[in-house]
Amino acid sequence: MQIYKFNTILRPVIWGGKKLLEFKHLPAREEPIGESWELSAMPGRESVVSQGEDAGMTLTQLVRHYGPQLVGKDVSRRYGDHFPLLIKFIDACRDLSIQVHPDEKMARQRHGCMGKNEMWYILNADPHSLIRTGFKRHLSPQEFDGLLADSSILDFINATTSSPGDVFYIPAGQIHNIGAGNFLVEIQQPSDITYRVWDYNRRDADGNLRPLHVQEAREALDFVPREGRVHDKPSLGPGMTGLVNCPEFVVRHLEFDGNYTLENPGCHTFVAIVCIGGEATLQAQGMKPVSLCQGETVLVPAIADRVEMMGTARVLLASIPVEEDKRP
Repeated sequence: MQIYKFNTILRPVIWGGKKLLEFKHLPAREEPIGESWELSAMPGRESVVSQGEDAGMTLTQLVRHYGPQLVGKDVSRRYGDHFPLLIKFIDACRDLSIQVHPDEKMARQRHGCMGKNEMWYILNADPHSLIRTGFKRHLSPQEFDGLLADSSILDFINATTSSPGDVFYIPAGQIHNIGAGNFLVEIQQPSDITYRVWDYNRRDADGNLRPLHVQEAREALDFVPREGRVHDKPSLGPGMTGLVNCPEFVVRHLEFDGNYTLENPGCHTFVAIVCIGGEATLQAQGMKPVSLCQGETVLVPAIADRVEMMGTARVLLASIPVEEDKRP
């Protein structure tokens, strides 16, 4: 086995921009790029191993071939052959739609897939860029319908000016949108089910209004007011900060200069490492060294109980919480 790197999956969208290509040091394109799917087992957009003996294999094929050695014993028992995370870079040159995602129950019943809890780590934000999450006050479904009818829905959603380093957690059912000027990392459950609530009467490349999903959104929405910004970021040791710890994923921020040993005691879960600045070399026992630089993501198999990281870098570490995981 190895520390895995994957081919980049770029997604052109009408609200995309140029920041993502610049961040990842990729050639410029005329079309706006809104997303880079870094680690995905989603049908039609599966990550493919880019190097090593397993080059050409998809992430799903890796999971089926290596099982617990790759994803971890606890993760394998919980999810079987399904890889439980989807990681993206998102460049919002224009406002994304006001939207909501279904919870586990609704997603399973309607779409046969997981629900979608997600988190955002802001990498860069233009002045006055906004993140909208949660209603300002409790709304009834009838009030919600009225706000859509008179186009005043934005006035009832919390809007926060975003800055680099901000973290937002958006559980399924919470209304939200990424405002223009935000460039971020999104770590989420592997679901692509989105119900658009409002889209500014925006038209697609063919001049058609993009479809809304108001009925589905009304059923999925949690109308209880709440804010999405994460304020509590506990220190977990030198250079390590906890960002999100929910039942579906654990995300930490690590900054190091020199050598750092990443421990994975018990080998219960894989670790996805997203480099958001600098560069480093990673090595685990019995595995070839792998370079990691800004804009790249690697998957460290659960069987690697220690990873030596050498260089100067800032990374996000994403894994799956397990019963033995006592981290805050």
